[in-house]
Amino acid sequence: MKEYLPRVADSVLNNKLEAKGAVLIEGPKWCGKTTTALQKAKSVVLMQDPLHKQQNLALAELNPLQLLTGETPRLIDEWQLAPQLWDAIRFEVDKRDEFEQFILTGSSVPIADMSNSHTGTGRITRMTMRPMTLYESKDSDGSVSLRSLFGPRSDVSSESKISIEELAFLICRGGWPKAIGRSERISLQQAFDYVDSIIAQDVSRVDGISRDPQRMKNLLRSYSRFVASDTKITTIRDDMVVNDVDTLDYDTVYSYISALKKIFVIEDLPAWNPKLRSKTAIRTTDTRHFTDPSIATASLGIGPQDLLGDLQTMGLFFENLCIRDLRVFAEALDGDVYHYRDKTDLECDAVIHLRNGSYGLVEVKLGGSAIDIAAGNLLKLQEKLDTDRMKHPSFLMVLTGTKYAYTRKDGVHVVPIGCLGL
Repeated sequence: MKEYLPRVADSVLNNKLEAKGAVLIEGPKWCGKTTTALQKAKSVVLMQDPLHKQQNLALAELNPLQLLTGETPRLIDEWQLAPQLWDAIRFEVDKRDEFEQFILTGSSVPIADMSNSHTGTGRITRMTMRPMTLYESKDSDGSVSLRSLFGPRSDVSSESKISIEELAFLICRGGWPKAIGRSERISLQQAFDYVDSIIAQDVSRVDGISRDPQRMKNLLRSYSRFVASDTKITTIRDDMVVNDVDTLDYDTVYSYISALKKIFVIEDLPAWNPKLRSKTAIRTTDTRHFTDPSIATASLGIGPQDLLGDLQTMGLFFENLCIRDLRVFAEALDGDVYHYRDKTDLECDAVIHLRNGSYGLVEVKLGGSAIDIAAGNLLKLQEKLDTDRMKHPSFLMVLTGTKYAYTRKDGVHVVPIGCLGL
């Protein structure tokens, strides 16, 4: 059996289980939800097990308690196949009045209508798992801790071992656990297989609505071309029309995007709305992102050499990779990630905002002179913030694909992604 590489989600799961009767782990297929849950679970029900699937579904309907009986915490894998288990688990948590009872995993939202179900508030808490960060796959040495940047001010100093060629490979490989530690050919194949599975089966299974595979392929390509931008859905639809022989209305495009969000393929980045010194119109369109950059490269049919031949495009996919890693770290720190852009086009690629009100401003750049421009943008944004009504930013950081981590004279940290860790 392949060695289990520790995940940031391990500690998140432990913390949530200690405070609730049940934890729901959501996220894309193949990202390691079940494997991580099994590290903690004492008993398990695999709802998709072909030998027992029909029996499990029948029991969920007739006698759900039988599925919930076992040593705790008990894992219910792919619970959304039997949505009625939600209320049964909530009721059982109430009855037992104990924490650490159940772990649920799901790679899509339930097909069935759950509008009449209890929300699970106070009994069931959620967490999101994503593909592995470079820190988890051991490609980053983690020498610069994001957690420490939220602490007392100190300079950073380190060195990344990731070359630009390796970075192009890591973008295309993605963070899929089955791709880690394999040969380059096998590693790169995982993302292509993932996209093929999305197109052929997953987007139709999620809600029982049959969708045209070619149209879904066109959507994934168009979304990939606009990754890391705040492009409107109408523009993505217009781009799709070029490759769509049939009439394509906006409702259809929204339906396809909604299906991809339900299976955690698309994960757009919402806008940040801070307190500013003067009135400035903030753009509220989400930034387009996939849960992993390899989905974009595979959708376009490109590989590492293609990225190295077009560094501008590589920079956009690199931003998607950085957002993926920052989101994983932010969840472990009780935070969320946003983006900022105003009417003057002053922007910030990532704002990591913690529950206690602390936040850090991050620009993402592959390298070169863009680092100076990015640092200048961060300082301008810092000046715009009304720090009488909100905290000062804990740090300003340019996240790069370069070699050295250091702190500039103006206080902005320059951190290669190959040095960033939790």
